[in-house]
Amino acid sequence: MSNLHIFDMDGTLLAGSTANLEVARQLGTLPELHALEARFAAGTLDTRGFSAAIHALWRALTPAQVAAAYTAGPWLNGIPDVAADIRRRGERSVVITMSPDFFARHLLDLGFDEVVASRFPPLPFTAPLDPAGILTPADKVRITDDLRARHGLTRAQCVAYGDSMSDGPLFRHLTHTVAVNADHHLAGIAAADYRGNDLTQAYSLGRALLDNPA
Repeated sequence: MSNLHIFDMDGTLLAGSTANLEVARQLGTLPELHALEARFAAGTLDTRGFSAAIHALWRALTPAQVAAAYTAGPWLNGIPDVAADIRRRGERSVVITMSPDFFARHLLDLGFDEVVASRFPPLPFTAPLDPAGILTPADKVRITDDLRARHGLTRAQCVAYGDSMSDGPLFRHLTHTVAVNADHHLAGIAAADYRGNDLTQAYSLGRALLDNPA
């Protein structure tokens, strides 16, 4: 394998939305989720506290409800085409997201080689949430470096695609980075900036970075 492509999910592959928003929309719990997001934005709730709160809020969540939320999500066009092209080239694709694994693992059906997400107990929730399984932005760097070590790759053989400051640590860690419909904070540190609804075009920017390093 010659290259590794690392994709964020919320706001990147899932355009203008998040896994939690799509699940909340499906369950009719948007007001409760917005209240949690406000606390998170204010700094009174961290990533692990937020995950514990949705674990309690969605205790009766079922796989069928998650599948419906996933299917209804506003996904970028061209995701399966990108995953297939990466695989054809003998390269590898991974999604790393802080969102719940019960939602993110559906992306394996689109052809990604691996999905790494915050670990939740099986649905519906009867077991407690283990805080150690909840990812933070810094974990994106750790997971990427673990994958690089496993496959014998340098940082120059990796390209990351993301949209927000949760991707900031990884974008500062790697040279090849593509901001996808990103806020100005992340776009300002990215090597390339894409605006639109087609992942194949963002991917072409990533390929150019890998093929023509500065």
